[in-house]
Amino acid sequence: MKGAVRNNPSIDLAVPHLTPAQRRRKRALLAEPVRQLALTPKTTVAELVEAMAGMSIQARNIGRCAQVLRGMYADRDRPTVFLGLAGPLVAAGLRRVIRDLVASGAVDVVVSTGAILYQDLYQARGFRHFRGTPDADDTVLRELQIDRIYDTYVDEERFLATDAWFGRLADRLPRRAYSSREFMDYVGDQVTDDESIVRTCRRCGVPMFVPALNDSSIGIGLTDHRVRAVKQGRTPIGIDSIRDNHELVQIVVRSPKTAAIYVAGGVPKNYINDSIVMSYLYGMDRGHDYAIQVTTAVTADGGLSSSTLSEARSWGKIEEEARFAMAWVEPSVALPLLAGYIFGERLAAGRPRLQYVWKDYELKSLRPVRGGKGRGRGRRART
Repeated sequence: MKGAVRNNPSIDLAVPHLTPAQRRRKRALLAEPVRQLALTPKTTVAELVEAMAGMSIQARNIGRCAQVLRGMYADRDRPTVFLGLAGPLVAAGLRRVIRDLVASGAVDVVVSTGAILYQDLYQARGFRHFRGTPDADDTVLRELQIDRIYDTYVDEERFLATDAWFGRLADRLPRRAYSSREFMDYVGDQVTDDESIVRTCRRCGVPMFVPALNDSSIGIGLTDHRVRAVKQGRTPIGIDSIRDNHELVQIVVRSPKTAAIYVAGGVPKNYINDSIVMSYLYGMDRGHDYAIQVTTAVTADGGLSSSTLSEARSWGKIEEEARFAMAWVEPSVALPLLAGYIFGERLAAGRPRLQYVWKDYELKSLRPVRGGKGRGRGRRART
């Protein structure tokens, strides 16, 4: 009986007759046991994430992401950190977490879907997201002008008012084409909510790029502006998405190293990666030196959101020797853990901010600055 053989201590455990080489290899593979997680009432978020590196499955991957973050912020070459944001992050309750990452100096560039920054500004205008249920009767919600984001509700009437607010802001601008960075800087000057991601980025001089700005309620507001302008015989403003490319690649080529934090995937992930590829336009061949991603997308469909960071090395988007990690954990769980690790370990403490000096679409200067009035808001050069 197999059970008897397994439980009989007199049986020679060398029955499989492994060769000495196989035994050495076996010992090497079985050298590191999984650490069982031990929690106490005093365990901090940072300690939890640190301990997860010794566990298995996605807990280990979260721990590996944390180790990449530690190396990223300890690098004396000060990599420029790009934060790519996709998914219903503000609806999930992560607005303050993202804002604090910017305020702490952990982020140098934000690349986001339009929906995330729109919903941040929706809240900056005094409106809220509300807890709902995924089992709601959506026909009833439609009758009540309530929009549903999985288990979260928003007020459609307030959304319409916010769309119109964007249109009125656009009415005030000189009639020309703008990059999404320029437009979001302008919007950031119009809000006073200190918990706003957009206002905090503007105050700290962190540029915001929204490559799919049209594909959001911000785009709806700008379409409202355009329709009214055309009807009235006025020239509307425009968003020049290729200018976005030009501006972002200049940040890449002026950075000694680059690092990426991808929350979910989508357009922001591809856009940041493409900015690395575009460095060849300036005679450079480089990839990210550090990268992490948290996502729930499946890899087998071949889509970009789930494409592994290892795969990105084949495109040159990630350096061959780069440190990177991925965790397949839904961002409303993963991002607070990793942000808590950054805050708890004070990884960005004392990190100088980058100062951007733009002349029209040209990035004339990019340099780290410490303290004083130069810290934070990027200056615009005189034209």
